[in-house]
Amino acid sequence: MNTLTTAAVLPLDPLEPHTLLVFLLQIGALLGLALALGRLARRLGMPAIVGELASGVLLGPSFLTQAAPGLAGWLFPPDALQMHLLDAVGQLGVLLLVGFTGMHLDLKLARRHGGTATAVGTAALLLPLALGVWLGYAMSGRLKPPAVDTVTFACFIGVAMCVSSIPVIGRVLVDMKLMHHTVGQLILVVATIDDAVGWLLVSVVTAMATTGVGAHEIATPLWHMAVLLLVVCTVGRWTVHRVMSWAGRSASPGNTIAATVILLVLSGAGAQALGFEAVFGAFLCGILIGVRGSADQTRKLEPLNTTVLSFLSPLFFALAGLRIDLTSLADTTVALWGLAALVIAVAGKFLGAFVGGAAGRLSRWEALALGAGINARGVVQIVIAVIGLRLGLLTPAMYSIIVLIAILTPLMAPPILRFAMKRMEGTAGGALHPASPLHGVGSTGARGEGATPAAAAIDGPGDPRERQTADRA
Repeated sequence: MNTLTTAAVLPLDPLEPHTLLVFLLQIGALLGLALALGRLARRLGMPAIVGELASGVLLGPSFLTQAAPGLAGWLFPPDALQMHLLDAVGQLGVLLLVGFTGMHLDLKLARRHGGTATAVGTAALLLPLALGVWLGYAMSGRLKPPAVDTVTFACFIGVAMCVSSIPVIGRVLVDMKLMHHTVGQLILVVATIDDAVGWLLVSVVTAMATTGVGAHEIATPLWHMAVLLLVVCTVGRWTVHRVMSWAGRSASPGNTIAATVILLVLSGAGAQALGFEAVFGAFLCGILIGVRGSADQTRKLEPLNTTVLSFLSPLFFALAGLRIDLTSLADTTVALWGLAALVIAVAGKFLGAFVGGAAGRLSRWEALALGAGINARGVVQIVIAVIGLRLGLLTPAMYSIIVLIAILTPLMAPPILRFAMKRMEGTAGGALHPASPLHGVGSTGARGEGATPAAAAIDGPGDPRERQTADRA
């Protein structure tokens, strides 16, 4: 008689006490320092992500390993099991974070400004992508992992350079009171297009990295992508609607929270099964949840939102910072390539905004404002960098360069936006160029407030009064 067994009933040895002790101390140290430095960053007028990443940098090879190698080796030992425990918690956090970002995409807004947004979004996506691929080929001899194919490496660098970040952009627009300005609306729509296509490209490139770069290997992920999108638009849409409707009947938020987590996790599993990154599945599922979202659903998801923003998200970014090795930038060649990557990343977005703006009949100041907004990378680029490092597509030096770009570009947005907005005529809702498609358009349409929770994904819950102000925006 055959007896089926599973890991649940096998006589496995329990987790060693020392391994558990170190894991708990790692969580406490990373999270405590991330929250403290995140709060300090906000007081200094910077996104909290800067402080959260800095906490990992301080506890990683850039500082603690240099200052106290014995302590660093004990707290963060070179043990695969220890890092896998941390990585599992971080992966759950980024899965839910990206899912929440998807929930707050404003598709009605995208349709309203579809023509102009498509022109700007296409140019702002393709130009940085092309420049990034060229950069990847140029630096492949110095910063490419030896086992990685040059084409895959170059394509991955191009994708990392072409994305924007809705959470960071949303936070900047809220802070500058531009969330309802027509330029602010267009920035969000263009970022929505870039992020959606960016996740698709990341999934295709990572599938290429695991299967190869031949015609068959490239066609396979594209075929899987078509299957995934078909399932999402049919069975997925029906399932999400039914599950969330059932969960919403209960006055308690518990069912809605549980249903949301289950849908996001299973969607991530489905994407992973097809060879894509789990975060892409969570992103698509988040869009489906948000399409039929309501104020009651948002209220019920607030406890989960707080948990993600106050615990899982800061821990993920602290872990991302832990992998940064700034000592690699002491190499003059690496530092120069890093500077070149920053220049190309910034120039690509601004050139894309001006080229797309010209096609969409925008003024130069509107195009400058759009470029400043969509140049902010932040969360999305960091997630992509972590994926690349985990898959072995990036060296630690190249990973550090990409994360530093993700930190520096959001800091450029506010001053350039202020400069551009001061030169635009009219009040909120107006535009400088009379022929501009934005001229005379009012404030955001339905779910215009939806970008605020996405913006909170980068800055955390913060002060309650700030949350109320952002909600009113």
